[in-house]
Amino acid sequence: MSTFRVLQFNMQFGQVWDDAYPDRAPINLDATIAEIRRHDADIIMLQEVEHAIPGGTQVDPPPHYTRLKAELAGYHSWFSYPKADPRELPFGIGLAIFSRTPLRDCMRRDVPSPPVEFNFFGKKTTPTDRVLIGAKTTVFGHDVQLYNTHLLAFFMLGSSSSTHPFQRNLVADQLVAEPGATILTGDFNVSHHNSLITQFAERGFDTVQRNAVTWRRRPFVLDHVFFNAPLRCVGHRVEATPASDHHVLVADFDFARKDGEPVSLGADIAPDAARRSGDRRAPGAHEHRRRASDRA
Repeated sequence: MSTFRVLQFNMQFGQVWDDAYPDRAPINLDATIAEIRRHDADIIMLQEVEHAIPGGTQVDPPPHYTRLKAELAGYHSWFSYPKADPRELPFGIGLAIFSRTPLRDCMRRDVPSPPVEFNFFGKKTTPTDRVLIGAKTTVFGHDVQLYNTHLLAFFMLGSSSSTHPFQRNLVADQLVAEPGATILTGDFNVSHHNSLITQFAERGFDTVQRNAVTWRRRPFVLDHVFFNAPLRCVGHRVEATPASDHHVLVADFDFARKDGEPVSLGADIAPDAARRSGDRRAPGAHEHRRRASDRA
């Protein structure tokens, strides 16, 4: 059995975590890169790659993405900012996909935000649009559609995505258009995540986990890796990291699902200590894991 690994990570533009003063913590892209590397993933899905500049200016080429491309040698990649907007607040923006196997048919789609008014340091404003990016790749001879997104945090605005479901519906409709093996990752910013999971399940997609909190600031499951048949999740792990205010979500997949088998075996991936010391194997189903690029 050959498996491939997906890493889902909101990297918060490289700002590390500080328990006492999280909003004043420094940006340390070296820590971000070290965190990404240690999981030895075949596909890396990142949100909040860049630090937004007040006024909506977008630096080209994007500096953090450029550094990541240089450091992650051997990966193919695709990046997009959201639509430039002078209302942009100084948080994280930009999505990236990295893959050991070549990417093709790269796409981006604007995800509009509703005009929900909120105050930011005494100034009334409305949220900027988000973005969905995608690309296709071939893993062990199987075509796989990849999607990555970062949706609006309605709970931070005193509202909810159930009241304003357009962004979720747009992403769900995109999934329906893809009948083949598909993986969708992202920071969905849905505080009551069971409604999101139910909605995507109706489109034939499961999430690798729904119980472990993925954000440090509040006990929410914001980050997900969704997938459909014929993929099978053979293991997953949520792991806290000091490199971001989000935890890392890692999932291993294979194409060996048989009729009647569950889409997820529900196994936790063992800690990375063995692989950090040179042994890339994990117990159980992961003993035969190989890099997806071995048969690209």
